[in-house]
Amino acid sequence: MLRAAAFVAAMFAALPLAAQTAKAPGALLRGLDKVSGAPMDFKMEIGDTVELGKLRITLGECRYPTDNPSGDAYAWLVIRDGNAEQTAFEGWMVASSPALNALDHPRYDVWVLRCATQ
Repeated sequence: MLRAAAFVAAMFAALPLAAQTAKAPGALLRGLDKVSGAPMDFKMEIGDTVELGKLRITLGECRYPTDNPSGDAYAWLVIRDGNAEQTAFEGWMVASSPALNALDHPRYDVWVLRCATQ
């Protein structure tokens, strides 16, 4: 996970000036219960926490390319397993490459769809 987080940080640093990122006030995420097959979309603001089954998902930050607001999103998420209070995931998720730094959970999947710019 550290290698993927370092890769995302390097991506931010390597962006040319024309493709700089901006912070968004929120993000749109999708969760999936792999047992029931039920997807759930949720819009979050920075600092919000939502529940997906036993998981608690907190959005820390969402960034997007300033020259393409509907383009790729990078969201900092903290996902805790509610019963164990363990951190199941903490780091950047990239909308265009969800497998780059993904939640590894036996029942749930979570990924970023886009930043919410309004």
